[in-house]
Parts: sequence; structure tokens; C-alpha cells
Amino acid sequence: MAARWWLRCVSATVAVALLLVYRVPSTSAQRKKEMVLSEKVSQLMEWTNKRPVIRMNGDKFRRLVKAPPRNYSVIVMFTALQLHRQCVVCKQADEEFQILANSWRYSSAFTNRIFFAMVDFDEGSDVFQMGKPKRGDTYELQVRGFSAEQIARWIADRTDVNIRVIRPPNYAGPLMLGLLLAVIGGLVYLRRSNMDFLFNKTGWAFAALCFVLAMTSGQMWNHIRGPPYAHKNPHTGHVNYIHGSSQAQFVAETHIVLLFNGGVTLGMVLLCEAATSDMDIGKRKIMCVAGIGLVVLFFSWMLSIFRSKYHGYPYSFLMS
Repeated sequence: MAARWWLRCVSATVAVALLLVYRVPSTSAQRKKEMVLSEKVSQLMEWTNKRPVIRMNGDKFRRLVKAPPRNYSVIVMFTALQLHRQCVVCKQADEEFQILANSWRYSSAFTNRIFFAMVDFDEGSDVFQMGKPKRGDTYELQVRGFSAEQIARWIADRTDVNIRVIRPPNYAGPLMLGLLLAVIGGLVYLRRSNMDFLFNKTGWAFAALCFVLAMTSGQMWNHIRGPPYAHKNPHTGHVNYIHGSSQAQFVAETHIVLLFNGGVTLGMVLLCEAATSDMDIGKRKIMCVAGIGLVVLFFSWMLSIFRSKYHGYPYSFLMS
């Protein structure tokens, strides 16, 4: 497809790209150009008042974004939201883009300095075939993610316009926290006559280990970057759960790495128990063999993922 140059940030035939069109101060001294500029700004303001993200086709893009005169900036998302495109990341990025555009439109600092627009491939495929923009004017999803906060920082760097992202209220987190506290409170009440379980070293160690495994597997990166769960190739239907670059990852990849880390950790625990427990020698041998097997197997898989993301890494462990 001729639109490949928009797709540096994700490995999909049709995906999402953001293009910043700079605010070029108008230096026209002719009244005609001033009238054209005034008409363009008025038209953009009218559309923005109806919908924070303006949907554009090829004609609108060429007239309002590419053609001078222009004293404003336009943040354009190139995407493919139609269902037959099967672009999962497009929908997720669109949600974040809508949040950012709404935050700007309804903020007290809103002006006609910047506008937000969208070009869907099925509505303006000719726009995707236009010349390649400067590298600094393209937002790299692969490196920065597509959360509204990350895009807002990029816009501030390029235009000096700071947008405070205001997200719609989400009650799922408080409800889950309340439910967890209710369960803990109920357990404490039921066990109020015997509180020894609060001093159980094994329980606290298990909870701490789960937290460490989640963090070392990349859960915080997912929270900050907001990557897709996985990627499905629209042509072959093949689903990738491991990102091919060392600069990004999928949510599914985090879960896989978490499982592998857990397997290695369980193997090490079994080896420690086999060396220090008072069980008979037969059971200790079984625990030792099982521990070695878990460590070798899961560490080999972990190293395979590492090699797939860091191309050219020469070493392997059992599996290539």
C-alpha cells in the first residue's frame, strides 16, 4: 500500500499515525489572503464547536491543512476505523485521541491556535499517498505509545500549547478497591478471635513476590504507554503476541513474561526447599528434578523472547 510511510510506528498494513502540521504565521499583506485565512479559521471553529475531532477527506485536507495561508496548527490522525480493516490499535488510539481533543475543546485555554482532525483511510485514501512529512512532525506510536497524556506532551514540545488531559470518570477502579477492602474487612472480622494469619511470613512473601513479578514483567510500562493487547495482521489473520521491537511491547507479552518469570521463580523455590526441608530423600530428589526442569524450560523460553526482540543476540539456552 502506498500509505506505508505513515505506518512506521506499528507493524500493520493500515494503522494509526499522527501528523502535526505546523502553525505558519501569516505574512500575507493582501486582503484576499486575509479573507481566505479568516474563512478557513471560521470554518474550522464551526466544525470544532460541533465535534472536537474534525473528520476530513482529501479535499478538506488539501484546502484547510496543506494550502496556505495558515496561522494555526492541525493535529491530524491517520487511521482506519472501518470494521473490515480489523485494526484493533486504531480503535484504541482513537479513544485516546478523542479524550485529548475534548480536553482541549472544553478547557478554559481553548483558542484557534490548534485544531484536531482525523482522516480515515476509507474516506480519504488519497491523503495517505501524499509526500512524506518530516520525522519530527510524525508522532511515533512505537516509542511513545498512544495515551492522551503522551500525545499532549508531544504537542507541547512542537507547538508550546499545553493541554491538560481530563478523562471521563471511571468508577471501575474505586469499586474494585472497595470490594477488595470489603473482602479483607470480612476476613478480619471472621478471624477476629485469631489474628495470627496477619503475621504469616509465607503469605506476605507470596504477596510481595506477585507484586515484584508484575512490575518486572512490564505492567507499569503498559499503564503508562497504553499499548494494544496484541496485533492481528488484517491480511493473514495471524495474531502477534510478542512485539518485534525492543522499544515496545503488547499487553499479552507482559502476561507471557509474567508466566515465564513465575515458572523460573517456582523452580528456584523448589530447589531451595529440596536443599533445606526435612522430607525423605526420595521426595527431595523429585523436588530437585522438578525445580531444575522448571528453571531450564522457562528460562529458555524467556531467552527466546529476548532474542526475538533484540535481533542478532547470539546466545540461546536449549531453544533457538
